[in-house]
Amino acid sequence: MPVTPAVASRAAVALILRDGERGIELLFIRRADHPQDPWSGQMAFPGGRVEPGDADLIATAKRETDEEIGLDLGQAGELIGALDEVRAMARMRPLELSIQPFVFRLLTASELRLSGEVRSVHWLPLAALLGAELRSTMDYHEGGQSLQFPCVRLDEIVIWGLTYRMLIALGE
Repeated sequence: MPVTPAVASRAAVALILRDGERGIELLFIRRADHPQDPWSGQMAFPGGRVEPGDADLIATAKRETDEEIGLDLGQAGELIGALDEVRAMARMRPLELSIQPFVFRLLTASELRLSGEVRSVHWLPLAALLGAELRSTMDYHEGGQSLQFPCVRLDEIVIWGLTYRMLIALGE
């Protein structure tokens, strides 16, 4: 379902599933630290903004995944489907950006090559992420305000915000 009203810019991300040692696992990236990036250092899914050469949003998700982590989803993955589009927020303000999440199944193991946009990659057990045991809240401080947001905590990993919303939508 598209975001309404329409926004000025669109992006797409890939939620990539694989059969792992702990059952079905979901791939996350930790974004590199960058002062101009509102999501700097946060957990995310590979993806990014539409570029003029992209045939559609699926092509955007595939291109960005290849650019960010060196994974060619056209060769190594299979599209399962799409989740509802979400409106991006940064520093508690809606942006003129919507993000379309696409779910892929990894068919073959691939060696990943991280770009400068990505600090690390994590394959996490989907069942644990969707269960109640890892649910928590996190404090967010902005402009003199302190708010609590729902999150998932697994060791040093905290999944919140847009990524959390997409994760929960995957489990619904």
